[in-house]
Amino acid sequence: MIDNMDLFLVDHAAAEKKASGMAISMLSHYPDRTALVKVMIDLSIEEMTHFREVVKIMTERGLQLGADEKDPYINQFRQAMRKGKEPYFLDRLLTGAIIEARGCERFGLVGEALPAGKLQDFYRLIARSEAKHHTLFTDLAALYFPAATIQQRLDELLDIEAAIASGLPVRAALH
Repeated sequence: MIDNMDLFLVDHAAAEKKASGMAISMLSHYPDRTALVKVMIDLSIEEMTHFREVVKIMTERGLQLGADEKDPYINQFRQAMRKGKEPYFLDRLLTGAIIEARGCERFGLVGEALPAGKLQDFYRLIARSEAKHHTLFTDLAALYFPAATIQQRLDELLDIEAAIASGLPVRAALH
């Protein structure tokens, strides 16, 4: 991945843009959940700020945004989401938590693997910033669902995620 940072940066920018859009989608679909609305507003702004920063780095490197592509990891994860208003809501929150946790892990790994300099500093900073996002989603779930229900479904989704991840090719991408 480090050998192909240009591709990774393009994918990273797309992921930040999609994360901001996901937060907007959540607050749009659940306007009656005021705690969620406030948190998603803040998250959408933070993710868009990250998007702007990645685009600045890309511009410095002579790169442009690419067309949005379907992320196989995210798409397979979405297929595991249950139907029904409340099960789907819980699954959205918990898949959000897992996706954010994996992104944070990967940003941290990239930050450690890069040579010292501006790009390494950026990825270390992004990893710290992203570190709170997965708990943001689980904390929201705790407002609306019993702890046992959350833990049971989280365990199921982590098993699903492991199966998805084991079947994905290695590529210069966040997921």
